[in-house]
Amino acid sequence: MMKKQFSILLIVMSIIFVSCSDDDDDKKQTATFKVTVKNVFTPKAYQKSGALGLIKPGEMEEFTFNAGKGSYLSFANMFVKSNDLFYGFSDSGLSLYDAGGIAIVGDVTDQVQLWDAGTEVNQEPGNGSNQPLNQSGPNTGETEGGTIHLVNDSFTYPSINDVIKIMISHDGGTMFTIKIENNSATASLGTPFAPGVWAVHSDQVKLFESGTAASVALEKLAEDGDNVDFNTMLTDNSGYFSPFAPGVFAINKSGVMPIFTNNTADRGDGLEALAEDGDPGTLAASLSAMSDVSNSGIFNTPEGASNPGALLPDNSYSFTFTAEEGDYLSIATMLVQSNDLFYAFADNGIALFSNGVAVTGNMTSQIDLWDASTEVNEYPGAGNNQPVRGGGNSGPNESGVVKNVDDGFSYPAVADAIQVTIEIQ
Repeated sequence: MMKKQFSILLIVMSIIFVSCSDDDDDKKQTATFKVTVKNVFTPKAYQKSGALGLIKPGEMEEFTFNAGKGSYLSFANMFVKSNDLFYGFSDSGLSLYDAGGIAIVGDVTDQVQLWDAGTEVNQEPGNGSNQPLNQSGPNTGETEGGTIHLVNDSFTYPSINDVIKIMISHDGGTMFTIKIENNSATASLGTPFAPGVWAVHSDQVKLFESGTAASVALEKLAEDGDNVDFNTMLTDNSGYFSPFAPGVFAINKSGVMPIFTNNTADRGDGLEALAEDGDPGTLAASLSAMSDVSNSGIFNTPEGASNPGALLPDNSYSFTFTAEEGDYLSIATMLVQSNDLFYAFADNGIALFSNGVAVTGNMTSQIDLWDASTEVNEYPGAGNNQPVRGGGNSGPNESGVVKNVDDGFSYPAVADAIQVTIEIQ
């Protein structure tokens, strides 16, 4: 009898032990995560820029670029038979579109002015001993210590129209071609144009500013036709960068594609509004109604800010949530200087746990730039149907599939644009 009771006791204890072990196995790890989305673009003052070579009388030079509404063109070319004079538009530059948004085309020579850098005392045009064709070396003239201004000395200069001609062609879309001609062969004073520079910029930027002292780079260009320093400065400060728009996040299980499915048309849950206009509201509402999404939300307020807004370079969005083992994280945020591009993980998101341990660290390597394919792509940072130029949801429909962007344009490497990190709270 004693042996039978002992056997029963062993069986009961075994059942209890197995039951406890099953409970331990079923218990999933949980953690509270903080995700930070940072804009790591380097801001640039100029959209595009370049160098101009020596243009002799009877010669011309042309260059091409893309520029959207709100863009201006500036240039600087030395009037060689002078001490420190150069041709340029007004210091604000030349608007490339009129008030109605129509591209400027044709002869714009009447917008060209002859500027004095104010760095070297002027001598008689063409005869000064300190002018490039006559001087023994660069930077030999008498220092003036003035400011940039329209030339107003007592000397006589040939009419601008007799020396230079600038034509603008609009090549379709946002592409322009500029042609600079040296017509001074028959002018009262023929002169080469020394190597110069050009730049495309917004109305918040100037290549030079009237009433201020010339930079060392402009002094070299205006006195000696040396454009190396100026071109280097422009090159270092020209290029593409972009804000990010407010985005969404979702916590989902493996095999669930809450925001999009790769190589499948947008399903109409709000991704189009996020990717074209930076509006996450509709997609966020769709995510919150999905049964296979346990948590979701919007991230829209830069850290340190009191109100929602776009994410500018060197600023971050962040959000927190609690998730359990088996959960995945999906996010999406618009690349604003585009028509319908967004940054996101793969369509299933990324696993938040690995072998029972919460995932932390830099996840940027798992981020891709995606094309919603709902609006035809234009030149990055110049398209007139892109939000920065007031074109949200105004471009031609594309009706393609969501995919990694492959439109033939060049975009910065993902790691040069965005950084996504995860930490445990």
